[in-house]
Amino acid sequence: MSNILIIKHGSLGDIAQASGAIQDISENHKNDQIFLLTTKTYFDLFKKNSFIHEVILDKRLPRYNLIYLYFLMKELKKHKFSKVFDLQNSSRTNFYKNILFPKADKIVWSSSITTLPSDKNKNEFDKQSVLERFNYQLKESGLNTQNTLKPDFNWASTDISEIKNFYKMNKYILLFPFCSPHLTIKKWPHYNKLIELISKKYGDYYKIVTAPGPSEINDAKNINALALLDNGRSLDISQLTSLIKDSSFVVANDTGPAHITAHVGTRGLTLFGKHTTAYKVSIERENFKAIEVTDLNNLSAEKVFERLSNILN
Repeated sequence: MSNILIIKHGSLGDIAQASGAIQDISENHKNDQIFLLTTKTYFDLFKKNSFIHEVILDKRLPRYNLIYLYFLMKELKKHKFSKVFDLQNSSRTNFYKNILFPKADKIVWSSSITTLPSDKNKNEFDKQSVLERFNYQLKESGLNTQNTLKPDFNWASTDISEIKNFYKMNKYILLFPFCSPHLTIKKWPHYNKLIELISKKYGDYYKIVTAPGPSEINDAKNINALALLDNGRSLDISQLTSLIKDSSFVVANDTGPAHITAHVGTRGLTLFGKHTTAYKVSIERENFKAIEVTDLNNLSAEKVFERLSNILN
């Protein structure tokens, strides 16, 4: 039996996308122990993943914090990992490689760099979709990949019956009108008009709800939808996953909740401006589709509602 390490720090959408790759790594190493290195935000979440035996915390303190770096490397070295799958593929994790396995090839340290096609540089390789890159990386590392291209994030869900009973929720349409303050280019501004159109056609048949994150609770007051909280607090990732999974439909900006929706099989739409493409972030699935435009300000609520109602009907 060997110890295998997976590295995945975040973000939320990336965690959902990596679920298939993590499953494939585990199923290709059934006689080994699978460890996962992640950040505080996802530490408890990954403990729910049945394909992972132990989760290791990386506080991701500055690299010049030599005391922290020393103890983290000491923690990793004590497990004597025979192989590392770097699914984060960041400059930080490459820095870890140079400390732990400076001369390792793809047989010991699997990353986008060590498995890079000989005829491509990393910038060209990164133009492929996220899931295609994961799939190439794992195949080049000798794995059979059955799940990487079709990640399943349902493992993250939990029982939210108390919350649903409190809000008297049966059928509901879930909206995610928020985005990070530094990524406002992802924000579609016409959610209230969409809510008006939904209410006009469907009346009380669907509740219209949203689930703001900790920094979005005040912003949710500007959206004419029921803001779901758990005793005044934002839902955690597992609660949010279940809320999405049980919804009738989701409309979201290109954020973490959109990726969760894609990978739990829920019907919905995500709205893309010029910041990236749906292909590159691997978000379109059988039930979850994208509307892509040059300028989100010019995407009308009527067009989004037409797509929504055609799917619901």
